[in-house]
Amino acid sequence: MNAPPARPRELLRQVSIFSGLDDAGAAALERLAERRAYRAGAVVVSEAEPGDALFVLVRGKVKVVLFGESGREVILSIFKAPGDFFGEMALLDDAPRSATVMAVEPSTLLVLSRADFRAHVDRHPATALRILTELSRRLRRADAIIGDLALLDVFGRLAAKLRELAAAEGEETEAGVLIRQRPTQAELAAMIGTSRETVSRVLSELARRGDVVTSGKRLLLRRGLLLGVGQGAGG
Repeated sequence: MNAPPARPRELLRQVSIFSGLDDAGAAALERLAERRAYRAGAVVVSEAEPGDALFVLVRGKVKVVLFGESGREVILSIFKAPGDFFGEMALLDDAPRSATVMAVEPSTLLVLSRADFRAHVDRHPATALRILTELSRRLRRADAIIGDLALLDVFGRLAAKLRELAAAEGEETEAGVLIRQRPTQAELAAMIGTSRETVSRVLSELARRGDVVTSGKRLLLRRGLLLGVGQGAGG
């Protein structure tokens, strides 16, 4: 069974940029945050629209995407852990949204307006440093993604993405690292810039080699793949 969602105040203190707040600061932030619900497939924010709010995930799953002229979707990030947040960039630089965010499944979010967010930062300047730390982390991740797209074949890109998922949410077992809720093949394809059919083919090859074991949404990564051993070229 899933654990019940944390109260808004407790959840806000789980957000990395608000983690240093005392109870009074968290209570003040809770009073300012608005709760919103989104159905599966709903657009939370659209690329190029004005950015006027910060969003914190309470429950559900959302994806950050870019769409090409042909409608091809590229997934930049998936947020599914309570306390994950997005939308801070537009609040800092007053620029339009840099990507679209969509609900993958029914989702609930806490929304903090630009005015309330900036007032909070004025009262709690340490939050600004935590934001810079988070932006640096996300920039490093973006650099890694760009490097993978430029330098690796599809086999290498998928292996790198699986290792990233294992590091972020995997569980150590005697057999390897277990990812309990792996992305769908379509999501993996959109993350690494290829087709779902190609992801299916590469996963089948990894399974044939014994590098991964799949069971429903579970995916077990063996030690060889985690260490980058035995990778071969894929189409």
